[in-house]
Amino acid sequence: MFSGSIPALVTPFRGGMVDEDAFRAFVDWQIISGTDALVPCGTTGESATLSHEEHYRVIELTIETAAGRVPVIAGCGSNDTATAVRHMAFASKAGADAALVVAPYYNRPNQDGIFAHFEHLTQHSDLPIIVYNVPGRTVTDILPETMVRLAELPTVVGIKDASGILGRVTAHRLGCGPQFCQLSGNDETALAFNATGGIGCISVTANVAPKLCADFQAAWAAGDLKLAREINDRLFPLHTALFSDASPGPVKYALSRVFGQVTAEVRLPITPPSEASRRAVDAALEVAGLV
Repeated sequence: MFSGSIPALVTPFRGGMVDEDAFRAFVDWQIISGTDALVPCGTTGESATLSHEEHYRVIELTIETAAGRVPVIAGCGSNDTATAVRHMAFASKAGADAALVVAPYYNRPNQDGIFAHFEHLTQHSDLPIIVYNVPGRTVTDILPETMVRLAELPTVVGIKDASGILGRVTAHRLGCGPQFCQLSGNDETALAFNATGGIGCISVTANVAPKLCADFQAAWAAGDLKLAREINDRLFPLHTALFSDASPGPVKYALSRVFGQVTAEVRLPITPPSEASRRAVDAALEVAGLV
């Protein structure tokens, strides 16, 4: 259903407000550059500090600008099940193709609680769900045996796996079936993730290097491992540099250099990247040939 290079889009700000004009231009640039799908209002989009009104407006803008050219997977996660239901209802009405739903954070539910959360969502929406497992942010980890149970729910179609445990790709393929959509949540291991059964990446780096990331995924899909490795080598320093300080500070700084319509502005408690981080980003942009 979904595959290839899928950026977890930043949300541009200007003067403390969502910069709608910059966001439209940014989405258009992504699509022209070969991006395969779009994820608004994920972690990189600073969803945690968007008001509900802003959250919904960003989803609307993405769908309007994409205009059917690529699928839109709307960020709909919450640690409150009822709020996630409302997010999904809005995304579905707005025309999203799927919802990206993170495991409930802060509450620290057990595995049965995680299952019940997603089961409730499937009972209240027909929108396809990509489950997002990112234990580094949520603390709670969706274990493979729970993911197998989730894959049996009628509208759970895939996973964005940012656990960093590559063996889980095989475990999920064996338990959830070969058609279950597995997307990496980590750019630096996307090549290895694909080699073990993944079919793409919901990417931070694709914000900054959409064409290179799309070419990388296309090379892998075409069976050109040599080219995929070459592109991965060009991108690897950027994968690292974009997390050299609190995200999305570094990625917004990088975007301000390669796509000037997006400013480097972030919202508290995120602060601008340090000088050392900016130097790392600058060097990585040169290696990738983006500046």
